[in-house]
Amino acid sequence: MFKKILLAIVTLIATMGFAFAQVDVNKADQAALDGVKGIGPVTSKAILDERAKGGAFKDWADFESRVKGIGPKSSVKLSEAGLQVNGQAKSGAPAAPVAKAAPAKKEAAVKEVAAKEAAPKPAAATDTAAAPAKTAAETKKEAAAAKKEAKAAAAAAKKEAKLAAAEAKKAEAEKK
Repeated sequence: MFKKILLAIVTLIATMGFAFAQVDVNKADQAALDGVKGIGPVTSKAILDERAKGGAFKDWADFESRVKGIGPKSSVKLSEAGLQVNGQAKSGAPAAPVAKAAPAKKEAAVKEVAAKEAAPKPAAATDTAAAPAKTAAETKKEAAAAKKEAKAAAAAAKKEAKLAAAEAKKAEAEKK
């Protein structure tokens, strides 16, 4: 049970780097925009429609004024999630982490799990004496939390795979 929870947490940490990939609103397709936290299918369609109608967004103020439902507060949140206009984050919003740091985190997390699994296990008698018995409710809560984390990690990995496929398709189209 502990290994499953630990694996779910490591997977979540490893995929979090992918969730913070920086996306330029003037270059992104619908899949890339959907990958930004806070942008769903309706908002990404509105962004793409407005970009097709009025051309590229000049800056954040232009983006906010042209896309319905995007105001100063939501634009700060979107910028924090990795959205950019002409390669610029919204001023006043902290920069989103670069996605390239994710592989290093993933490798470290995998090594950590491997080290914990390879570590010698204490005798069963000391385990039960040191840790108080868990109630069925606590065990059920932990299982539900692990399941939720695994589901979130799978969703993030799926979004990343979609984004990678869209980028590969775009690169292939540019080659032709």
